[in-house]
Amino acid sequence: MVVLFIMVLGLSIMGINLSSGNNATAHQRTARDIVSALRYARGTALMSHKETAVIFDLNNNSYTVNNRDKVYVIPETIRVTVTTTQSQLLGQQRGSIRFFADGSSTGGRVSLKRGENVWQIDINWLTGQIELKNN
Repeated sequence: MVVLFIMVLGLSIMGINLSSGNNATAHQRTARDIVSALRYARGTALMSHKETAVIFDLNNNSYTVNNRDKVYVIPETIRVTVTTTQSQLLGQQRGSIRFFADGSSTGGRVSLKRGENVWQIDINWLTGQIELKNN
């Protein structure tokens, strides 16, 4: 009976550790997906010679690329903060990061916080370069 109890206790601890790992993986995956969307927008602006933006809707915890219909939903467990220029604020809790035909951008920062873990995406205004960091 004692051995069975110890086995059940061990398995429950493993289950807790695995579920927290899944949340961390989802957090990192979301950060990488946003980086991909930003890089796609920059590449599209360069190739088409037209401005392209990634638009964030913080009310719905989602984002979209302005020339696509698909809305990408960010898990509710992740708190998103977008820092952008005043001209890119699109109303209450909406903003965008815009890329131009020469590869530059309006610049900004997207922070994804889940608990104490923060993924930060920095967009350089001059070069349009996108950098992902885990703080």
